[in-house]
Amino acid sequence: MASNRACVAVVHEAIACLGRLTDAFQRRREQLADSVGLSDGQWGVLEEISREHFMPSMFAKTRESSAAAVSKTLRQLLDKELISVTLSKTDGRQRAYVLTAKGKRLLESLRQERETAIEKIWLPLDRERIQDFARFANELTSRLEQYGSTTREPRRALPDGARRGRSKEPSQGSFEKDM
Repeated sequence: MASNRACVAVVHEAIACLGRLTDAFQRRREQLADSVGLSDGQWGVLEEISREHFMPSMFAKTRESSAAAVSKTLRQLLDKELISVTLSKTDGRQRAYVLTAKGKRLLESLRQERETAIEKIWLPLDRERIQDFARFANELTSRLEQYGSTTREPRRALPDGARRGRSKEPSQGSFEKDM
């Protein structure tokens, strides 16, 4: 019984460390975005547009954001002259979003900052420890996803007129691209 409690204490310590790591990554993303005058959400949309075939509605769905929030972000990026929009060549009902030269330069600057952080933070670490961490993180992620898909927590009642988190700003949310 005592060893089980000790194991649970170690698990709680690991969970706290993961929370700190998550917070550190998020703060770093926000610092990087802010250094070029963007929000984290704007950066995420720029990254997605750079991959081509950007569809605002699909982006909103995958980021659990609203179409209105994505549209607002697109307008902000247009105002900053980081993207341009035209009618799609294949379907006149669709819009094609592309990075402007200014948007490409800004995104390249962000990518260079990430590379510098990787060189200073990650590369000095022991390669085997990084590989062990990656294996462990993948296993833990799979277990959490599997557990989450088999259990459903009851939804709490919301006050009258309240809606569940559909209006939040879109975010990148991808740790492998950070630091």
